[in-house]
Amino acid sequence: MQRGIVNPNCRLEDMGIEGVGTVHYNLQEAALVEAAVRRGEGEIGIGGVFLCNTGKHTGRSPKDKFVVREPSVEADVWWENNAPMAPDAFERLYQDMIAHLKGREVFVQDLYAGADATHRLKVRLVNELAWHNLFIRHMLRRPEVAELADFAPEFTVINCPDFKADPARHGCRSETVIAVSFERRLVLVGDTSYAGENKKSIFSILNYILPGKGVMPMHCSANHANGDPSQAAIFFGLSGTGKTTLSADPARTLLGDDEHGWTEGGIFNFEGGCYAKTIHLSPEAEPEIFKTTSMFATVIENMVYDEHTRALDFEDDSLTTNMRCAYPLHYISNASSTGVAGVPKNVVMLTCDAFGVMPPIARLSPAQAEYHFLTGFTSKMAGTEKGVTTAQPTFSTCFGAPFMTRRPEVYGALLRDKIAKTGATCWLVNTGWTGGAYGEGSRMPIKATRALLSAALDGSLNGVEFRVDPNFGFEVPVAVPGVDASLLDPRSTWKDPAAYDRQAVELVSMFAKNFTQYEAHVSDDVKAAALRAA
Repeated sequence: MQRGIVNPNCRLEDMGIEGVGTVHYNLQEAALVEAAVRRGEGEIGIGGVFLCNTGKHTGRSPKDKFVVREPSVEADVWWENNAPMAPDAFERLYQDMIAHLKGREVFVQDLYAGADATHRLKVRLVNELAWHNLFIRHMLRRPEVAELADFAPEFTVINCPDFKADPARHGCRSETVIAVSFERRLVLVGDTSYAGENKKSIFSILNYILPGKGVMPMHCSANHANGDPSQAAIFFGLSGTGKTTLSADPARTLLGDDEHGWTEGGIFNFEGGCYAKTIHLSPEAEPEIFKTTSMFATVIENMVYDEHTRALDFEDDSLTTNMRCAYPLHYISNASSTGVAGVPKNVVMLTCDAFGVMPPIARLSPAQAEYHFLTGFTSKMAGTEKGVTTAQPTFSTCFGAPFMTRRPEVYGALLRDKIAKTGATCWLVNTGWTGGAYGEGSRMPIKATRALLSAALDGSLNGVEFRVDPNFGFEVPVAVPGVDASLLDPRSTWKDPAAYDRQAVELVSMFAKNFTQYEAHVSDDVKAAALRAA
């Protein structure tokens, strides 16, 4: 039995997937919520949100992710970061997963990954869970109904949370598996109900395909000046650096909060929705995101709620700290309707320096931009994780190492070249500590960060006097209107300048040690920009 709208020449049986039970093609939100509730996958919450729990997996399973080792990708995949799977093992996995689907009800969505029609990827999601199909319908870009009649997918993701892999038979690590075959244009996901695997598998595919077309795939948020898509900016940053907060500026139009591409002509959002963390979410701090948690068909994942009233508890992290909501981008009032903008005028890299060494903002050369992009530095603070008792450096290459299918230098060189070619200005913004390290100093004032970022984005910051930082070699403004000048010279904010000097030497040494893994793969100008231990 089949329901919904689909290209009559591109049904599951036309793809060799035969024997399944009822197939629901391209159901819209109301029908998917109805199906998910009927199947006992979750409950309806306030405003018509869908409340669900992902079970044992409340986040991604990076150690269970594999790339099939095929001749066409052998030389280009970053194998140190992507575990290989043998083609014959993948074939057994595929056959066993198709056998698992026989007689089962499945949900299919045909979607676009990418707002730019020239570079978008046509993808098909085959889901065992109705709410997974709702999730991915939110997250990717939805074709017009008329486009579905001749939609032919270029990549297919088959996601079966009830399927358990056999490590001995399938060449994987555990019963959980996420396996990508670029030659077969197929992704297989088993034994995890965490919905993020659906979208991140697509991001990993784009991370491989787009660099070959000269397009830079980016794990970043993006916005542009209201009414002026030519004034675009992108924001890189790891968790805790303020990426979502600083890019969600009501004076600017939000392009997207997670994944974008940079072409010759501009930038575009890969997605059509947002997947936001909800822990400690409040109507005062994040009013737009908070509103979505009571809007129809928003997926509420792993949140504790009152059984009687269905009211959400934004503070209770007993299920996971990674509790989230997924919703279409148009639920945000200042979101872009097109998902595209011009070439970025500004590239912002956010870091949280818990050592109190870095200035609140610095201007980077193209080579320095590549260096800091490859470095992907931020800090963990004491108490944030078990066993973390002091500030600890964290380096995540390209601000998204788990999704990088090619070597990081490929993405770094693309970024450097695009910055150099377009004349975009790159800024390193520190939202961490000043006046001392974590535990002694204080958090960088958000008012100062916003003032500096606004001056950077409107171009006025380029007109002030700069000095060269003696530790990092980048340019730091000497004085900026509306900002306490002492903040711009971190050493002067410490009670003991000699202690600052010792801390700076230690942090630079950490940077230098981390970068040794890339030195053999980068150009001479980036090597020259690299920090050296004292």
